[in-house]
Amino acid sequence: MKKSEIQIFLAHASEDKPAVLALYNRLKQAGYKPWLDKKDLIPGQNWRSVIPKAIADSQLFIACLSQRSIAKQGFVQREFKMALNQYADRPPNSIYLIPLRLDECDIPDLRQEEYGLNLRDLHWLDYWEEDGFEQLERAIGYQFKLEPEEPKQPVIVPEEPKQTVIVTPPLSVFNFEIVRVNAKGEQIKKESKQSQYFSEDLGNGITLEMVAILGGTFLMGTEDEEIERLVKKFGWEGFRRERPQREINVPPFLMGKYPITQTQWRAIAATAKIDIDLETNPSDFKGDELPVERVNWYQATEFCKRLSRETEREYRLPSEAEWEYACRAGTTTPFYFGETITGDLANYRASYTYAEEAKGEYRQQTTPVGQFPPNAFGLYDMHGNVWEWCADTWHDNYDGAPTNGSAWIENGNDNCSPLRGGSWFNHPYRCRSACRGLLDRRDFILFDYSGFRVVCGAGRTL
Repeated sequence: MKKSEIQIFLAHASEDKPAVLALYNRLKQAGYKPWLDKKDLIPGQNWRSVIPKAIADSQLFIACLSQRSIAKQGFVQREFKMALNQYADRPPNSIYLIPLRLDECDIPDLRQEEYGLNLRDLHWLDYWEEDGFEQLERAIGYQFKLEPEEPKQPVIVPEEPKQTVIVTPPLSVFNFEIVRVNAKGEQIKKESKQSQYFSEDLGNGITLEMVAILGGTFLMGTEDEEIERLVKKFGWEGFRRERPQREINVPPFLMGKYPITQTQWRAIAATAKIDIDLETNPSDFKGDELPVERVNWYQATEFCKRLSRETEREYRLPSEAEWEYACRAGTTTPFYFGETITGDLANYRASYTYAEEAKGEYRQQTTPVGQFPPNAFGLYDMHGNVWEWCADTWHDNYDGAPTNGSAWIENGNDNCSPLRGGSWFNHPYRCRSACRGLLDRRDFILFDYSGFRVVCGAGRTL
C-alpha cells in the first residue's frame, strides 16, 4: 500500500485544534491523505452526514487526546461517539485505531459493550515525545506494509567544523526613536537613538538583523515590596517567581532586532535536519513579517543549530538574564516605555489596563514585527506579540541563580523553560520586563502564543 492511499481520520476536540492542525499538515507533507473537518469540510455541507462517510472511507482512525479535551464535559459522547460507533461497525482489520496523546493525559475508559472496543486495551502513542511523529510513521508502516518510496536525491549535510569560530562582520549604524510614557500612558519624552547591527544573509533576499548589545550590570527581578503590591492588585501568585532581585553582570552579545519571522523560519526550516524535523509553515496566523509561532523549545533550538551551521556563526536562545537586560535597555520601570504600556505601543490584551492608562485595542492575533516603537537598544516587540523562549531550565525563583548573565541549566526542571515578554493574548502585567512565563518545552497547546528571537555569541552555561 502507498502512503497516498491511506486516508487518516483525525478525531479531536476543538481545544486541541492548533496541535491537530499541525499534525494534519505534517501527515500531508509526508505523503499521506489526512482528513480534518477544518480543512476538508466544505461550507454548507451537513457535517452529520459527511463525517461518518469520511470515517467509513478511512483506513486509519487517530483519536487525539489531551488533558483539556478528556476533561471537557461530554467530550467523548459528543465528539467521539459517532466516530467510535462507526469504528465498531466496520469489519475486523478494515480500519486501524491509534489513541494519540498530545500531552500526559489518561486514556478514557471506553468499554467494549458501549463502543465495541476499549481504548485502554490499545497501546497509545505519545505524540508529545521528541520522536512522536517517527513513532506514528513506524506504526503506520507496520500495519499497512507500505511500499518503498521512490528513491530521493540524498541530502548532503556539510561536515560540522571541529571548532566553532565566531566571525562577526563589520557593524553598521541605524537610527530610531524611543518614547517614554507616564502612568496615564501619556507621552512625556521622545528621543532619537543610534545602535550598531549587522545583517545575516539567509539567501533569496532574506536577512536577519542582529543588534549589538553592550555589556553592563543591572538589577534583575522585582523587589519584594513591589511583588506583594502586584500580587494584591492583580491576584496572580506568579509575580513571586521574580524574586530575589539581584545584580547581574552581562557580557556583550548580539540579539535579533525582532522575533524570528515566518519568512526567516521558512528559510532555515527548509535546510537539512540536525536533530529533529521542522515544519516550514507552523504558524496559526499567516504572514511573512508576522513572528513565527506555535514553536516549542526543541524546535526553536533546532532552528538555532541549523542557523549556526548555515552561517558558520554560533546562534542560540538567550539566557533569561540576557533577555531581561536587553529588554530593560537601562530602564528600571515595569516596561521600557515607562510606568505602563498602551495599545499604541505594543500588541497585547489592551482592553485591560496596568496603571492609569486608557483601555486600547485587543487585536486578537500577532502583528508584523517592528510595528511599534523600540527600546533604547533598538530592539522591537520585546513587550507583547509573542512569548519568547529562553535557554534556561525552569527554576521557581532566582535563589542560587548565576550572576554572570549565563543560562541557568543546573538543578532545574528539564522539561520546562521560561518564556519572556508576554504575547498578543496576555494582560499587560504579563508583558512586564521582569515577568517570567512557564511552559513545558514540548507544549502543543500554546503554540500561537510562543515564538523566540536569537542571540549571537559564544555564550556560557552554569
